[in-house]
Amino acid sequence: MTKPPLWLPAAEALELMQVRPQTLYASVSRGRIRAKPDAADPRRSLYNRDDVQRIAARTRGRRSSEAVASEAIQWGEPVLSSGVSTVAEGRLWYRGQDACLLAEHATLEDVAGLLWESAPPRFACTASLPVSNTKQATSLQAGLLALAARAAVDPPSRGRSRAVLQAEAAEAIGTLANALLGPASSAALPLHARLAAAWRRPKAADALRRALVLMADHELNASTFAARVTASTGASMAACLLTGLSTLTGPLHGGAAAAVQALVRSAAASGSEPAVREWLAHDRPLAAFGHPLYPQGDARCAALLAGIELPPVFAELRAAGERLLGEAVNIDFALVAMAAVHKLPADAPFTLFALARTVGWTAHVLEQQATGQLIRPRARYTGPEFTR
Repeated sequence: MTKPPLWLPAAEALELMQVRPQTLYASVSRGRIRAKPDAADPRRSLYNRDDVQRIAARTRGRRSSEAVASEAIQWGEPVLSSGVSTVAEGRLWYRGQDACLLAEHATLEDVAGLLWESAPPRFACTASLPVSNTKQATSLQAGLLALAARAAVDPPSRGRSRAVLQAEAAEAIGTLANALLGPASSAALPLHARLAAAWRRPKAADALRRALVLMADHELNASTFAARVTASTGASMAACLLTGLSTLTGPLHGGAAAAVQALVRSAAASGSEPAVREWLAHDRPLAAFGHPLYPQGDARCAALLAGIELPPVFAELRAAGERLLGEAVNIDFALVAMAAVHKLPADAPFTLFALARTVGWTAHVLEQQATGQLIRPRARYTGPEFTR
C-alpha cells in the first residue's frame, strides 16, 4: 500500500479541510499548519498532511474537548489567554509591536518596560544574599543557586501590588546577572553593555543588545508555561524565575545551543554535508534548523543574522542543512553563529537566552497573578484498571 505524501498542495489541503483559502493561510500564519516552498515551483507552498488532517478533524467536530486540550499542549491551540506576546503572520509580536523592528533600536530594559507595562527597569541587585559553595560553580550553577537562595526567603507574590512585584523582579534579575557574570562596576550599565564588558568584547555590544531583545519572550514556550504554573500557586517572583530557568536548561529548549555547537564542530571536522547526513543517519535532531511556529523561517534568526557575516563553516552548514532538510536555520543557529563571530564564551548563547527570557517570564508572572487563578489541568488516566 502506497503511503500518502507528507506534504500536500493547496488544492488537496483545501479539499480535506473544506475551508476557504484564507482560512488555510491563517492557520499557517498562526503556526497551526506547517508549510514549505514547493521544490518544483517555489512560488507555491506545500502543507503538512498531519497538520491539515488535524485541523480538518476539528472542523468536522470529530474531536472531543479532551482531545483538543491534549493536543493544545503540543504546538496546538492556545491554552491560556495572554496579552504579552504572540507569533502571527510569521512574526513575533510584543504587545502588538514587531520584535524584529524593536531589535533595531531598543534595549532589553526598554522591552521590559513594554512587556511589564511600566517604566524601563534597572536590573541591579542591592541585596547581598549568602550563597555557599559557589566559588567552584559554573555560571549556570551559580545562577540556579542565587535564585534558589532568594526563593527561600522572598515573600509570596499573591496579594502584593504590581509595582512591588516589578521592583522585586528587577532585583531578582540583577541577582541572576551577578551570578552569571560576577558582580562588577558595570552593574549600572544596560544589560547588553554589561555583558560586553564582562566578556571583554565591546564591539559585540550592539549584537548582544539585538539578541537580548529578540529573546525576551516567545508566548507560551515550555519555560514560560512552567513559570506561569508556579506563579498561579502564589509563589515568590524568584521562585517563578527559578522554575523558568530550570526548565530552560533542557536540551529541547535553552540547551539547544549546545547541540548546534556540536553540529558545527562536526561540520568543521568532516565537512557540512557529511556532518548533516551523519546526524540524520543516527536519528539525531538538528537543533539548528526549523521551528514549528515559523514555517517560512524563524524571523528572529533573520533579524539577528542581518548584521553578521557568517564564517565559512556556518555558511556551508546553513546551505547543506537547508538543502537536505528543507528547513531554514533558526534562532539557536543564529545565537551560536553570533557567539562564534565575536569569540564569546561557550556558554554565551545560554546566558543570553536566560537573562533575556527573565523579562518575558516576569511579564507572564504579573499577568498570571492578575487572574488570581490556579493552573491545574486534569490527567487522562492510562494506568491499570481499578480494583475494588
